[in-house]
Amino acid sequence: MFNATCVVLSNIAANGGDANFALNQLLSFEFVFTLHLMKDIMEITHLLCIALQRKSQDILNAMHLVSSTTKLLKNFRDSGWDDFLVKVKLFCEQHQIDIPDMNAQYIARRGRSRSHHDEISVEHYYRVDIFLATIDYQLQELHSRFNDHTVELLVLSTALDPRNGFMLFKIDDICKLAEKFYPNDFMEQEPVRLRIEFQHFELDIPNHPELQELSGIHELCQGLVKTRKSVISPLIDRLIRLVLILPVSIATTERKRKLLKI
Repeated sequence: MFNATCVVLSNIAANGGDANFALNQLLSFEFVFTLHLMKDIMEITHLLCIALQRKSQDILNAMHLVSSTTKLLKNFRDSGWDDFLVKVKLFCEQHQIDIPDMNAQYIARRGRSRSHHDEISVEHYYRVDIFLATIDYQLQELHSRFNDHTVELLVLSTALDPRNGFMLFKIDDICKLAEKFYPNDFMEQEPVRLRIEFQHFELDIPNHPELQELSGIHELCQGLVKTRKSVISPLIDRLIRLVLILPVSIATTERKRKLLKI
């Protein structure tokens, strides 16, 4: 859409509209550089973003995507600069956009300031201050949202996944989930009762005609309420609801709203 956008802005400017500034920005090397950088980063993170927004979440596969996304970003950071710069320059040549001398001294635009007063080259500015800084920020965000503590919480919660006949169901993992991550939500003797409830659950729920072919933990929660199993197993119901409102910011607000509708 780059050419089409330029044409539209040119037409607006030719007809007296205030579009010259936007057009000049669009035809600058820095804009093209940033445009390509965000495009490449978003291509790497796209699958993870989509996975985290699905209503029926596949947590294990999502965690694998976190790992692969992190590795791809690191590879892009550590060895992608040369190819990336060639691609940006080629785009500029195709669209008659001036390419700055990368060995020249960088002069900050008016209104911008640096954290230090060292003289730097144009290449240093684009490689360190934009390319590396942007990717490092993305990596930092991934690490912050998916640290070891959060990943363990998410992986343990998959033991409640009802899909494929509760194939991932593991009582030990579920009890560990409650004891380690929700100690303040269960009284002293309740973890023992929770294990007993799950022993009954393991034999009863997978064979219940109204609780088969469930697509996620949210449907399990709804099914337990519908069949009044939540009354018989209140601790299981409590744990499932706690898992559905995971106290970690790992997805979009839209996904959280979907979970909270239960």
